[in-house]
Amino acid sequence: MDKPLPNIIYLDNAATSWPKPAGVAQAVADFINYLGANPGRSGHRLSTAAAELVYDTRSLLAEMFGAEDPLRVVFCKNVTEALNTVLRGLLRPGDHVVTGSLEHNSVMRPLRALERQGVELTAVPASPAGLFRPSDFERALRPNTRLIVLNHASNVVGTLAPVREVGQIAREHGVWLAVDAAQTAGVYPIHMPADNIDILCFTGHKGLLGPQGTGGFILGERVPDDAIEPLTRGGTGSRSEEEHQPDFLPDRFESGTLNAAGIAGLKAGLEFLRREGIAKVRAHEVALTRRLLDGLRAIAGVQIYGTRDPAYQVAVVSFNIAGMYPSEAALALDEEFGIMCRVGLHCAPAAHRTIGTFPQGTIRFSPGYFNTPAEIDQALEAVEALARRAHTPTYQVVNRERSVYDDRENR
Repeated sequence: MDKPLPNIIYLDNAATSWPKPAGVAQAVADFINYLGANPGRSGHRLSTAAAELVYDTRSLLAEMFGAEDPLRVVFCKNVTEALNTVLRGLLRPGDHVVTGSLEHNSVMRPLRALERQGVELTAVPASPAGLFRPSDFERALRPNTRLIVLNHASNVVGTLAPVREVGQIAREHGVWLAVDAAQTAGVYPIHMPADNIDILCFTGHKGLLGPQGTGGFILGERVPDDAIEPLTRGGTGSRSEEEHQPDFLPDRFESGTLNAAGIAGLKAGLEFLRREGIAKVRAHEVALTRRLLDGLRAIAGVQIYGTRDPAYQVAVVSFNIAGMYPSEAALALDEEFGIMCRVGLHCAPAAHRTIGTFPQGTIRFSPGYFNTPAEIDQALEAVEALARRAHTPTYQVVNRERSVYDDRENR
């Protein structure tokens, strides 16, 4: 595989963070080269060392998110599998679940499938800026409401949800709160007890700076061990004399061989974050987001979506250039300017309906901890060049002709 070009500016951290801290790749390689055994499956020293590594990673996650018991940290291959496990394992026909209108399809698709099976669903609308009123969640509750599931920060506009306030409402009404922390884990402070979070679903390959193929969920103390049915059942390395799934955590949910090499890399990412501190990461990303938002505001023809205030969002910024398709902008940003970003609907059509950008979507820049102010300035210069191009008479004529053709094809 060819190495990336040296002039690449990576602004797609909301999809997956890159680059990783140097220790992450080394930890994966060291596991494969020097350890390599199956954790929890054998009694020899390599298997025992692998199991210790997995437990140490659970402990780091529990420490980061304020969980009391590392054994309530369950590993999955990503946050999508974690959310499916929680939603499909918890909700039954006749139950009612409340969510928001900014959710990723990792929440909405399982919920829509459950809705067809008799689960009742209410999606609380956000404002076009992506803001929620906690009181709207309280009004949505019913006697049969079992769960509120909420995206901590939108992957489209970055807006932070009022998780702590909604969690307090959930507790007052005897309802659990599950939080999708795909965009906040590692870049925004989370403390499950203080934030009233009962179930935290996370991915390892974004803000936690680990490899792809890692993630999971953490059960708070209010959630009984047996409240959620496992998504899969099989060998766990424990209770092998029984043909029934173990009922204790985390084995209840962890059937089959774990991605131990990936977990080794995740451990290295977590250790890097512990050394740097979440506060430092957050401050850096706020500064980059402010620089990006201020620069985009100054470019004629650019429309920004969301709060436009870095204090109320993570480092995810969606915008469009008047007169230019998002996909065409992304192609030019990549091929002409070396800027990696994402465009379209970002697997969150509900969010785009909320902010008024469905079906064309947006251009999304998502800087991360390893981006620099100079890179943000270069990206802004590229957007300004594209905005100027979109306003030239020649481009506008070509674009109008393309639009007519596209409309004819759609009919």
